[in-house]
Amino acid sequence: MNDVRIIKKYPNRRLYDTAISSYITLHDIKELVMSYTPFKVVDAKTSDDLTRATLLQIISEEEEKGTPIFSTDILLHCIRMYGDSMQAMAGRFLEQSMKLFENTRRDATDPMKAMWQANPLQFMQSMAEQNLNMLRTMQRNFFNPEPRANKNEEATEESDKS
Repeated sequence: MNDVRIIKKYPNRRLYDTAISSYITLHDIKELVMSYTPFKVVDAKTSDDLTRATLLQIISEEEEKGTPIFSTDILLHCIRMYGDSMQAMAGRFLEQSMKLFENTRRDATDPMKAMWQANPLQFMQSMAEQNLNMLRTMQRNFFNPEPRANKNEEATEESDKS
């Protein structure tokens, strides 16, 4: 955990980066995110983890600028998932979908870029199909019972029934 930068948040809402011994802004934290620098935001007094709340604050500010990522419909769906029996699965699905999208974007080669520029709908359809396949796999794993440890257990159970 030594690699993780600790950002302390004080009651006056100031953020202090312990790695550089300096106060920073939300913009600086966004830069840490963009550079894939691991960090954790903690309450200076209680040491409570405030990382998620800080990231949500950055997202909220970004959503107010320019073109938002989250449409009203997406936000409504997200809110409806809280307290639902599928909440955990929805969170995992969203996380895996974002990783898949990021990997595709990052690993895009020139032919992929050309396809994206030539036919963005086909590119998005391909991404949607990959997401659907991932969701189907998650559903199978979620709803199917654990596979048995070995076949001997099955044979023993069958002989017990006789």
